[in-house]
Amino acid sequence: MVSRLFATGQPQTIQDVLANKDRRAARQGELCSRFPEQTIVNLKLNIPGPIKNNPELQEMFNLGSQELLNRLLEGRADTLIWQNTWDEPTGDELFLVLDQDLMKVKQLTTKFEEEFELGRLFDADVLSQQTQDKPVSRSVLGLPSRKCFICSRPAKECARSRRHSVEDLQQAISLAWAQLKADN
Repeated sequence: MVSRLFATGQPQTIQDVLANKDRRAARQGELCSRFPEQTIVNLKLNIPGPIKNNPELQEMFNLGSQELLNRLLEGRADTLIWQNTWDEPTGDELFLVLDQDLMKVKQLTTKFEEEFELGRLFDADVLSQQTQDKPVSRSVLGLPSRKCFICSRPAKECARSRRHSVEDLQQAISLAWAQLKADN
């Protein structure tokens, strides 16, 4: 049984998701051009299935966004140059421009993805004009690839082979979200 987490929302098609990916890439490129000396961060949720956004998923996104912001700005609030959030049917996204070292920011975002209870659901791209508007890979820091939310194998391997059904992934996410809410 999948909780109400995926019960409401506007179903998205692959075309919707791909169009949003293009808008995101354009926004990232624009920010890199507008802020050539700064670090750009784009945060989004990786949500399986057609429902990508609803009030409950927004609550999850907001909790994760605030956690990441706290980690990035700890004692350095003056390094936040610009911030914007998208509220789209394909999912909320946070865009940040930071006056911080690119690799340090990538280390912090990777720690967030690995340590925050639902961090493996979040994807934080870190880029700049220095990276030619392309997100920094974990491998640049000598880190392993992202792990699957269910089995901890490499996430890309599970996604490519469709090792887990959408329903299994949604159930695992629903249970983890319910547990996080119960703990707080």
